[in-house]
Formats: sequence, C-alpha cells, structure tokens
Amino acid sequence: MSFQVNDWWILLTTCAVSLCCVIPGTFLVLRRMAMYGDAISHAVLPGLVAAYLISGTKAGPGLLAGAASSGLLVTILIEFLQKKVKVQHDAAIGLVYTFLFAVGVIMVSQFAGMADIDQDCVLFGEIAFVPFDLIAGIPRQLLISTGLLLLLLLALWAGYRGLYLSTFDPGFAAAIGIQVIAWHYLLMAMVSLSTVIAFESVGAVLVIAFLVGPPATAALFSKRLPGMFLLGSLFAIVSSVAGYFLAMALDANVGGCVSLVIGVVFGISVLIRKYLFRE
Repeated sequence: MSFQVNDWWILLTTCAVSLCCVIPGTFLVLRRMAMYGDAISHAVLPGLVAAYLISGTKAGPGLLAGAASSGLLVTILIEFLQKKVKVQHDAAIGLVYTFLFAVGVIMVSQFAGMADIDQDCVLFGEIAFVPFDLIAGIPRQLLISTGLLLLLLLALWAGYRGLYLSTFDPGFAAAIGIQVIAWHYLLMAMVSLSTVIAFESVGAVLVIAFLVGPPATAALFSKRLPGMFLLGSLFAIVSSVAGYFLAMALDANVGGCVSLVIGVVFGISVLIRKYLFRE
C-alpha cells in the first residue's frame, strides 16, 4: 500500500473539514441540539442544486449562498413549528429536514444531467476527487476548508463570551443583556457554513459524524469547553487518519470508513470512561 501525493491532499482535506465541524458541533452537543446538524446537512441539498442550476458552476459564491440560505430556512422553519404551531422540538426537526431533503433528492433526479451531482455524491461525497480540482497546485476544497477554519476560529475568539454564556446559562446571559437569540442564529450560521463547505467533499453522512461524534466523545472526558475543543479536534484527526488508511486497505469509500472509525472511537471511549475512570 503506497502513499502518494494525492493521498496527502485527501487526508489533509478530510482533517481540515473535520476541524471545521468540531467547532460548531461542540456547541450543538452541549446545547443538546445535535439533530440540528443532521437537519442542516440534509436540507442544504435543494439550495445547492438550485444555486448550481442558476450559476452553472460548483466553484462560485452562488453555491455557498444557496446552501447557506437552505440552512437558514431550516432554522426558521423549525423555530416556527416549535413556537407557533407548538410541534415538539424533535418532531419539528424530523419534519423539516426530511421534507427539504426529499425536495433536494427529487431535484437531483430531475436535473442530474444539468447539476452534475448524484445521490451517492450527496450521501458520501467525492473526497477521492479533491486532488483533481486545484488552485495554484493546491486542492480548492483544502483552501476553502482552511479558510473557513480560520474564520470559525476568529468567530470563536471574538464571540467566546456570548457563545459560552448563551450555551451554559441562557437565563443569566439574557439577564445581563446578552442577545441569546442572536447568538443562537450565529451558531446556526456557523453550522450551515461548515456543512456547506464539507458537503461537497465528504457528503451528508460524514458531515453528521464529524459534527456529533468527536464532540460527544470529548464530552466523556472533559466538562470544560477548551478541553472539549482540544479533545474533539484530536479525536476528529485520529478518526480521519485511521478511517482513510482503513479505506485504502479495504478499497472502500473514505467517508464511510471515517464514519465507522468515529463510531468505534466513541464506543471504545465509553468503555474506557465507564471502567477505567470510575468516579
């Protein structure tokens, strides 16, 4: 099993995407909103297809705008069903994301020839093709993912206090004048951006795994936010590397293997937490 330059590009891109998902995913896990990531990762599909049909390209800002609009629509519809129609929170999420994902799948099947996208790409991405779309000799997806990671780190640094307080004690945050709703929508925007950037390369399945798996595993060992970020990032990178080597060994889909490793790492962590770190 030889390791080529293209393998490095694929591995680096997978790691960059995983780190982009860990930052908002940690807040989703802490807020018990992990299913939001599932909903947004599926519901961006109609926005992606519509934007591609309008712009005719997969590389322009129009695709990002279309998918981000779908992500925002998900949040608005869920909030509307929950607060105005009085639908239970989990039911609202299930209704919205299945409806929008179904719309997206129908659009893909109807316009597959025009949109240059298929159902397998939607679910599992096309990470193996990352090295063939280059800008100045570097994969476009790696550049975009790295840029988003820097943007998310900047947002985390600038808005740490607001995100922290609105996550752990929203009542106190509101009492001291912090706009809890505004921070909620900022977090949803971070989730949407991460999902959109990751969607093309790794697909919906691995996006969900990255958003939930590493942060949930980190939460088993750390109750402090900085510790969760560090451990979550470590678990994400380890899972990405191990999953990629597993995919090479089995000649299997990279996204599926990385998702499998994320689940195995979580299972092993549960056993370690239960039997080796008893309180």
